[in-house]
Amino acid sequence: MAITEIKEGALVLARHIPAADAWGKGLKFFSPDGDYQQVGTWGYGAGKTLLAHSHNEVARSVAWTQEVLYIRAGRVLAEVYDTADQKVAELEAGAGDLLVLLRGGHGYRILEDGTQVLEIKNGPYVGADVDRRRL
Repeated sequence: MAITEIKEGALVLARHIPAADAWGKGLKFFSPDGDYQQVGTWGYGAGKTLLAHSHNEVARSVAWTQEVLYIRAGRVLAEVYDTADQKVAELEAGAGDLLVLLRGGHGYRILEDGTQVLEIKNGPYVGADVDRRRL
């Protein structure tokens, strides 16, 4: 398997990271520095120490909410829309996969009973009426 990017020109709308690519040894990041969501995985053995640190206060301007889904169990079909609200792709994701939704729109269909998904998005969340628009 390989990482799939759905693009509108040079703009990345979505990224599917299959479990086979997501999880392995060491530190792997799947997002360039400019993405609002930085997505990476760790894979270390017992005894590995990660040095303690804190993050500095840095003013950031966030224009878009971006979502990252970790499919814990089951299967999900993500429908990806471009910035003109046209459906351009479908990404099927299963257990262990990661979906990164960066721009445009998206919707989801659950394909299996017992599907469990962890969703992470940048904030602060300003509420459904302000933060999103139904397509």
